[in-house]
Amino acid sequence: MATTQGTAHSQAIPQVKNIIAVASGKGGVGKSTTAVNLALALAAEGARVGILDADIYGPSQPQMLGVGQRRPDIVGEQGKQQMLPINAYGIQSISMGYLVTEDTPMLWRGPMATGALQQLLMQTRWDNLDYLVIDMPPGTGDIQITLAQKVPVTGAVIVTTPQDIALLDAKKGIEMFRKVNVPILGVIENMAMHTCSNCGHEEHIFGEGGGERIARDYQTELLGSLPLDLSIRADADQGKPSVAADPESAVSQKYRAIARKLVANIQQHNANQAMPTIEISDD
Repeated sequence: MATTQGTAHSQAIPQVKNIIAVASGKGGVGKSTTAVNLALALAAEGARVGILDADIYGPSQPQMLGVGQRRPDIVGEQGKQQMLPINAYGIQSISMGYLVTEDTPMLWRGPMATGALQQLLMQTRWDNLDYLVIDMPPGTGDIQITLAQKVPVTGAVIVTTPQDIALLDAKKGIEMFRKVNVPILGVIENMAMHTCSNCGHEEHIFGEGGGERIARDYQTELLGSLPLDLSIRADADQGKPSVAADPESAVSQKYRAIARKLVANIQQHNANQAMPTIEISDD
């Protein structure tokens, strides 16, 4: 089993080898769409994958996965009950969105939201996952800190757009994970360029090279750049993300290339964690 990173107080999740937090410093950068397509791409590469929707206030994975209003089955005896994740397109999933209706606003203060996250983490019966992708809410608040404290997070992937404002917030996200000892496994630059459907002209609407700069500044890797493509948004809205909707498309191949780079980084990280420390003394 692969080793993982965590604090002294963190508790491993049974049947989960690696936990990947997909995060952004701000909303509107396509983090949730990237998270679900990344999870599907990891599965397409042969891994056993789950996704946990940690955006307690605005869960979107049920819609993106086309699950709708299904409820997870409950197993186990009273006091030790667990939820069975819902399977969609070959990945296991759990979300607060499975437990409330689409029209229910989550009028919760921080402790209630973090309590809900802990329940999703610890009361879900995952089935032998190589990777659990956690779709984080935007920002650097209670949910992020709770995740880092409660479970051994292998590392975080930061999603950003190339524009300067998004990059500023992405840097805050990176710094937050560093403070809680969660490694940064890489940066994904979303909406990097737009190709005109009429003439084929490529245009960098939100700027150019921002993801590469932030990766260089923080000694991590740009895992890949994704286009501003109508199909990515439309596929997710229709409940069949791009990697599931058209596995052979150029967009899907980009997600799979990102997944392969991410797996290589995780394997390198776990190998480094497993290496013994040799102390040399004069005795």
